[in-house]
Amino acid sequence: MVWYKKPKKVITKFQGKKQVQVPQGLYAKCKGCGTILYNKELDKNYKVCPKCGYHYQLSSLERLYLTVDSGSFVEYDEKLDSKNPLGFPEYEAKVKKGQEKAKMTDAVITGMGKVAGEPASIAIMDFQFMGGSLGSVVGEKITRAVERAIEKKIGVIIFSTSGGARMQEGIFSLMQMAKTSAALGRLGEAGLPYISVLTDPTTGGVAASYSMLGDVNLAEPGAMVGFAGPRVIEQTIRQKLPKGFQRSEFLVDHGFVDAIVHRKEMKQTLGKYLKFFRS
Repeated sequence: MVWYKKPKKVITKFQGKKQVQVPQGLYAKCKGCGTILYNKELDKNYKVCPKCGYHYQLSSLERLYLTVDSGSFVEYDEKLDSKNPLGFPEYEAKVKKGQEKAKMTDAVITGMGKVAGEPASIAIMDFQFMGGSLGSVVGEKITRAVERAIEKKIGVIIFSTSGGARMQEGIFSLMQMAKTSAALGRLGEAGLPYISVLTDPTTGGVAASYSMLGDVNLAEPGAMVGFAGPRVIEQTIRQKLPKGFQRSEFLVDHGFVDAIVHRKEMKQTLGKYLKFFRS
C-alpha cells in the first residue's frame, strides 16, 4: 500500500542564479522534534518519526493495512450512514464533507479478519471524519461488531481516536456510550476478550465509555487520552497540571493503561494477546 502521492504543485527555489522547481509535499517537519523528514521515508517507517518516535495519525485504511493479515478482512455495515434526527443546521453537509475526506461513510470501519493469524472482530476509528466523533452510526457499528464476536466466539479489537460525542446528534450520540458499554458487558459474560487500543487523541464520550473498558488497554506512545482537555481542566480546578498529563506514558504510570506499544510492534502484540485469551 502506498500512502505517498506525487504532489502536483511545485515551489520555486534558487540555487545561485538558477531557478529550481521543487514539488510540494516531499518533506515534512516533525511535530515532535522539528526534524525535516522525507515523506516517503516517513511512510516506510509506519508514519513514525525515526528521530524522536513521534506517532503521526493514521487513517482507518492505513491502520487496517498495518494491523490485519493480508486478504483476511471482510468489512460489515459499510453502507450505514448518519441521518439528522434533530434537524441540526448544516449537519448533512458536514457528514458529506467527512465522507469525502475520509473516503468512508462514517467515523469507524468494522469487520472481521485475522491479526497475526488470530481471528477477531475489528473496529477502527478515523479522526479525519468529523474528529472521530461518536454518533449513532459509530455506536451501532461498534455494537454490531461486538455482537458478531459473541456469535462467532472470537475476541474484539477496537482502535479508538475521537474528539468525543457528536454534538449534532445530541442525546442520540450520548446513548451510544451506554449501548456500546452494554454490548461489551455481554462480551465479557461470554468469556471473550476485548483489547482496546488508544491512539492520539482519544477523548470525551469515547474515553468515558468503550475505549477504557478493555480486558487489556494498550496505547501508542504519546497518545492523549482523557475526558476533558487539559486547558478545560486547568481552568476548572485553577491549578497547573503535571508535565505529560493525559499522555499515554502518564496513564501507564498511574494504572489507567496496561502498556504502551510502538506501532511497529502493535500487530504482533495484538496477536499474542488474542492467542493468550484463546488458550
